[in-house]
Amino acid sequence: MKSPIRRARRSSRTGRRSFAVLASVAMLAAAMPTAAFAQLPSTDDPRAGLAPGFDDAEEASLGLEHRGRFDKRDSNFFNPNNIGQFAFANSDLAFTGDYAIHGNWQGFQIFDISDPSNPTLRTEVLCPGGQGDANVHGNLLFTSVEEASGRVDCGTQGAGSSFTPNPDRARGVRIWDISNIDDPKQVAVVQTCRGSHTNRLVEDPNDPDHVYIYNNGTSGQRHAGEAVHTPEGFRDGRCGQTSVNADNPSQWMIEVIKVPVDNPAAAEVVNEARLFQDYETGAVNGLQNGPTRSGHPCSDTNSCFPAGNGYSPSPNSTTCHDITAYPEIGLAAGACQGNGTLFDISDPANPTRIDAVADENFAYWHSANFSNDGSKVMFTDEWGGGTGARCVAQHRLEWGANALFEIVDTADGKKLEFASYYKLPVAQTNTENCVAHQANIVPVPGRDIIVQAWYQGGISMFDWTDPHNPVEIGYFDRGPISTTSTVLGGFWSGYWYNGSIVGGEIARGLDLLDLVPTEDLTANEIAAADTVRLDEHNAMSMRQITWEPSFPVVRATLDQLVRAEGIAPNTLKQVQGFIDRAESFSTGPQRRAAVSQLQNAAKQLKGADQQRLADALNDLAATL
Repeated sequence: MKSPIRRARRSSRTGRRSFAVLASVAMLAAAMPTAAFAQLPSTDDPRAGLAPGFDDAEEASLGLEHRGRFDKRDSNFFNPNNIGQFAFANSDLAFTGDYAIHGNWQGFQIFDISDPSNPTLRTEVLCPGGQGDANVHGNLLFTSVEEASGRVDCGTQGAGSSFTPNPDRARGVRIWDISNIDDPKQVAVVQTCRGSHTNRLVEDPNDPDHVYIYNNGTSGQRHAGEAVHTPEGFRDGRCGQTSVNADNPSQWMIEVIKVPVDNPAAAEVVNEARLFQDYETGAVNGLQNGPTRSGHPCSDTNSCFPAGNGYSPSPNSTTCHDITAYPEIGLAAGACQGNGTLFDISDPANPTRIDAVADENFAYWHSANFSNDGSKVMFTDEWGGGTGARCVAQHRLEWGANALFEIVDTADGKKLEFASYYKLPVAQTNTENCVAHQANIVPVPGRDIIVQAWYQGGISMFDWTDPHNPVEIGYFDRGPISTTSTVLGGFWSGYWYNGSIVGGEIARGLDLLDLVPTEDLTANEIAAADTVRLDEHNAMSMRQITWEPSFPVVRATLDQLVRAEGIAPNTLKQVQGFIDRAESFSTGPQRRAAVSQLQNAAKQLKGADQQRLADALNDLAATL
């Protein structure tokens, strides 16, 4: 039985689990779901029917407790006359030290989040130009400039008509020196043919002196008379070819930018990687394949789509919307508009395509996340472009969802094999823009847990350790901004960073949430996740997470064994006793006794199911 929702910015602590939508699988370049199903989102959930408001909307939560908020109205990046417009919209987040860097259509803001209960605005940089996605590496910050109004000097007067060349126009990737967090300095603008919608940092494990940026330009081509930042002779410094049959078209590729870390002003485009080509024929648009359909059948009399609109467009892989790089395993996952793709990035300057998948349920392949061990990947579908209400009661759970894939080794190399879908399991209203958006790992050892933003659908946390059966284990949601019209808002990003869930809210500001124990996530598992501390973090420029041996890791592993009913009660009591005594002996002159207690605990464990706990106990003993 559910306890009631706590109203007026207070949170419910109970809720419902989600269920996975399973599909039969066929092959199209790799595994592809084909069946349509009738599962619909729940309307019987504490999140359903929350009262609206800009700053007084009702809230509901499970496993996530609101800790602190920065109100966007306390910044210069707020205009009360255009709430819900892109002009002042917040975008993605990057992290360094105690700071969260929040992109915005007007530039970026830097927040001090060292006290999660009181995030404070440290720096604002006014530099208009569009989405402003951010990535950080050491003292360097990279932000995307997409709009033709962007200027090299960050001026607010614009750059004139896109039909007229302007040497002052900036469309591409800005590079900033943030060594002085209070006074960032722009050190370069790498101009690209179609600007930068998203940029992705790619580190080279073999070359610490350089990093790479994979640039994704999804908008119109810049004026042919404007120079782009490329080596001499490469594209002759101009963009002017749009046809698929041209010698060097400005679509059907991504730009690879090489950045000398100690001399970022020398950054340049070093490759226009043709990642969508047919490798047999050389055709650059080799991923323009099915499946397509003009519409989607609806059950009963529900109206699933706006009048005249079908569900899935013709696959349109002219570039990637976003790429998630994982250099330590040599792979990247590209969400490339009409396809999900897997790339080999062992040579970061020269990525190559390994595999590609398509899905008739997907409208727009938007972003991707690997599991920590690199054995799985999740792709998101941004059906409706982020501005539409795509989580209403009649929208099936495989539409506007995540598609979960396993990465399997075959005789023909690594392949993407479809496992299931995961979508926010609760229905939202028709005035709440809602669809799958930015996500990352919550580092609980032994489990694959994702926390993900769903715009005005709030934040959902789910376990996909078994990719065939993902289960929601937590959430935080607010009521809509408006009940009369769809106002752009909600969480662009929901990211774990050093013990907090940081939510970048498009219209309202910045939220920090704490993980709190539930039946699906114990206090020990949360404590084990808190042992992970990062110096910097870009959610889609992944680094492998490791856990140092510790008592929280041991206790979390034991909790998971108990949850799985993998340990007998008498053995559990013995093991817990050994661990408790070991921890009490672990500091001071009895450290040797602590080692003995841990080793004795490990000796009680038998069989493969208990081996991970035995290893954790022995690893901790070795550190003492």
